[in-house]
Amino acid sequence: ISDRPTAAISHVYRGTFIHSTQETAVQILENALLGVDTDGKIAFVEKGEDLDRLSSMFGFSPSEVTQLTQHEFFMPGMVDTHIHASQYSYAGTALDMPLLKWLNTYTFPVEYHFKDLEFANKVYTQVVKRTLRNGTTTACYFATIHTDASLLLGQIANDFGQRALVGKVCMDRNNAVKHYKETIQESQEETCRFIAELLNKKYPLVKPVVTPRFAPSCTGALLGQLGAIAKNNHLHIQSHISENVEEVKLVKELFPDSESYADVYHKYNLLTDKTVMAHGCYLSDKELDLFRETGASLSHCPNSNISLCSGMLDVRNVLNHKVKLGLGTDVAGGYSASMLDAVRRALDSSKVLTIQNPDYDTLNFEEVFRLATLGGSQALSLDDQIGNFEVGKDFDALRVNVAAPGAPIDVFQCEEPKILLERFLNLGDDRNIVEVFVAGRKVAPFTEPTE
Repeated sequence: ISDRPTAAISHVYRGTFIHSTQETAVQILENALLGVDTDGKIAFVEKGEDLDRLSSMFGFSPSEVTQLTQHEFFMPGMVDTHIHASQYSYAGTALDMPLLKWLNTYTFPVEYHFKDLEFANKVYTQVVKRTLRNGTTTACYFATIHTDASLLLGQIANDFGQRALVGKVCMDRNNAVKHYKETIQESQEETCRFIAELLNKKYPLVKPVVTPRFAPSCTGALLGQLGAIAKNNHLHIQSHISENVEEVKLVKELFPDSESYADVYHKYNLLTDKTVMAHGCYLSDKELDLFRETGASLSHCPNSNISLCSGMLDVRNVLNHKVKLGLGTDVAGGYSASMLDAVRRALDSSKVLTIQNPDYDTLNFEEVFRLATLGGSQALSLDDQIGNFEVGKDFDALRVNVAAPGAPIDVFQCEEPKILLERFLNLGDDRNIVEVFVAGRKVAPFTEPTE
């Protein structure tokens, strides 16, 4: 810790803190003191015995320390690396078709309605509130092709205090819904307008992300322009890759000059160290090597992969290739907007691979906890700011009470912190999340504004 604190301390918490480091999937700090400064950053993480020294050094009163109870702990906020905010209105329905048919039948017709800002406002307000309440402190959102509605999503995330990457979707190929596509020029101009206007708002926690929907809905010319826009503005990029067998085959037909799906994006400068691609179920080892070399990351969306019968991502193979990896809910292909569901489905998927191959190295809950927190921050290239409880990072955190009244977990005795974490990940829900903090500020549960 610094001997000369630059910002005053606003909060000090004492109790159990559970997070991941690069070396350790689950690190438990018991009877720890964590100080948050007025900028929302972590000023110190020290032992409880050092209270007097810390209070004199940082100028806070020991009587102001917030003490966690026996069954409580702090964990980093969860990072949803792939969610379609515009699909939230039909989450939990319409999961009876494979991907491409599903997009044409359900998704594109619904997304077309987001030209209506009143409708967009309703859906976007609810999805931001729901994900925050479920412990998603950072979300990487797909919106729609509508610039003003996409800007509205950025404003709503900012107003509720969620950290967000927001993408105006780009697509110049779509034969399913007549008016739900753009010309190349419209896509380029509106993407530039979206980026400029969102950056002009100077929202502290919301950034634009360049968003080609996926290769089949974009011409090579559009992909090339989007790659240039991202490069010239040093922006994040998000899209989909190798989600389903039929889609991989279609990409081969549409881009015959590219040797693989990953090569299509690479050719147009869309694989960078600020790129996150959803799914990747059918990526070859050579494609994973390309991800590693470019610094691009994957978002593992197990609920969607299963719900649409798309495929299974071999997470162990991705990690062995040292590719950055986070988890995504992929609403509404995934039916739940909760990252706890993504954790559980990731564990289930890994166990299915083990059933198919008993020699498979199954993921454990500690590894998946890291994917939901630090891994997600790395996948979005935000790990210099968030992801764990390191001094200097923003305090994005969940205060969890495993024994919260009315919540779905029964606690019968004093349990070790690691067991409390495991029970929360496997059994808990939003009722166990007592408080949600983003950049040091409490953002949920909400105090509803009164008229």
